[in-house]
Amino acid sequence: MMKIGILLFEGVEELDAVGPYEVFAWAGVKREDFVTVFTVAQTIDPVRCNKGMRVLPDYSFETAPDLDVLLIPGGSGIMKQTSNEAILAYVREQAARCAWVTSVCTGAWLLAASGLAAGKRVTTYWGLTGELRRLDSSMKVLDDVRFVRDGNMVTSAGVSAGIDMALWLIGEWADPAFARSVQKGIEYFPAPPYTALV
Repeated sequence: MMKIGILLFEGVEELDAVGPYEVFAWAGVKREDFVTVFTVAQTIDPVRCNKGMRVLPDYSFETAPDLDVLLIPGGSGIMKQTSNEAILAYVREQAARCAWVTSVCTGAWLLAASGLAAGKRVTTYWGLTGELRRLDSSMKVLDDVRFVRDGNMVTSAGVSAGIDMALWLIGEWADPAFARSVQKGIEYFPAPPYTALV
């Protein structure tokens, strides 16, 4: 069973974490012994998210099992985490053994701060690609993409793009038909209400 850990920290963006969590959890329900998903934080104290939601992490860094997949969400608290040596050490340690290392939105800042994104193609929230470029000029930061893969690293654009990335990952691990069945199960068929307006 593939173990997926979603990193939590103060100021994490809710949907960056919960959107992919829903995709992975649904896949785990549809296929037993396929994936399991849980949250990991520096401690198991409640985490206050970007817009006020409070979440209780499943594991601390000390108690979490080794991961097959690390997912790093973004959020207003990410800049503080780029100088948090405990989080950077955890990210590097897990990345060294993970099959996949992923981020949503400004979660890419932790990949850059940890040195993991050096020389890689990455993306982030559309309004912050310029800032990400300034963090490490060796990274090739892509604009106007929902997610991008470079080796075993997958980074996605902002918020809902993490759902797209998670569905793609499920398709890579199983097959596209299964990913589509998960998409249908969570009824994720974006149809923005104002697309007809000109």
